[in-house]
Amino acid sequence: MDTFWVALGFIIFVGLLGYFGVHKMLFKALDDRAAKVQEQLDTAAKLRKEAEALLAEYEAKRAAAEKDAQQIVADAKAEAERIRVEQEAKLTADIARRTKMAELKIAAAEANAANEVRAVAADVAIQAAESILKAQTKGKLADDMIAKGLTLVKSRLN
Repeated sequence: MDTFWVALGFIIFVGLLGYFGVHKMLFKALDDRAAKVQEQLDTAAKLRKEAEALLAEYEAKRAAAEKDAQQIVADAKAEAERIRVEQEAKLTADIARRTKMAELKIAAAEANAANEVRAVAADVAIQAAESILKAQTKGKLADDMIAKGLTLVKSRLN
């Protein structure tokens, strides 16, 4: 009989719950909770899509930046090679110019040295001729002839 009363109490309890609409409130609470969970899932899916799009955008920017960096490096190498070739050509031209200037200076020095040797030889020859002529000729006529001869020799040697 105890079971009967327990069963009857349970049926009355369930009836009262149904009468007051507890089952509706329970279902509504479960539906509200399911709606919140679904909303959170939708928000998470939306955020994931945005994150994937942002990641793809940044990867594209990174790839473009890498390509730009490679292009900058290639341009810098090409510019350095151009400058090297240009400087090498300038150096070659400068060496050739300096070599020619050195050759011209050497030729001028050789010509100057030859002229100096001729001048010294002429002076020595004049002095030798003068001393020989003085020793062999005497008087005023000899002095005049020596002076004219020296002038003539100097003019012809120089």
